[in-house]
Amino acid sequence: MVEREHRRWLEVAAAEARAGAAEGGIPIGAALIGADGSVLGRGRNRRVQDDDPSVHAETAAFRAAGRQRGYADTTMVTTLSPCWYCSGLVRQFGIGTVVIGEARNFHGGHDWLAEHGVRIVLLDDPECARSMAEFIAQHPRLWHEDIGEQD
Repeated sequence: MVEREHRRWLEVAAAEARAGAAEGGIPIGAALIGADGSVLGRGRNRRVQDDDPSVHAETAAFRAAGRQRGYADTTMVTTLSPCWYCSGLVRQFGIGTVVIGEARNFHGGHDWLAEHGVRIVLLDDPECARSMAEFIAQHPRLWHEDIGEQD
């Protein structure tokens, strides 16, 4: 049941990633899930669309959720391993669990999060991996810009 629930939540994030790609953006999506399994907020990387480097998928989902009393019982679901910026958000607010679609194309800060007590669930979803790999191959400069590297 738990893996089925994680995959259902991942589909919310994947829908956001597809919407971002359709808008000409980077295909990464996320959702913040409440303790009861409800979607508190969802979002996608909007760096390109909004011309704002701070709008990563996880930050967009976090903002869309609005202020919560606490985050320890929430789950951040993301299509790609979170970068250091988004990993910092998870740590800063004490989000208890991160469900990751894939880490083949980018191995972000999830090991660091695990070392600091965050429960990590890596689904290794083939569709998430394929979508990201295709984007990186087609837009290497934009990808390197997104992860803060020079190409």
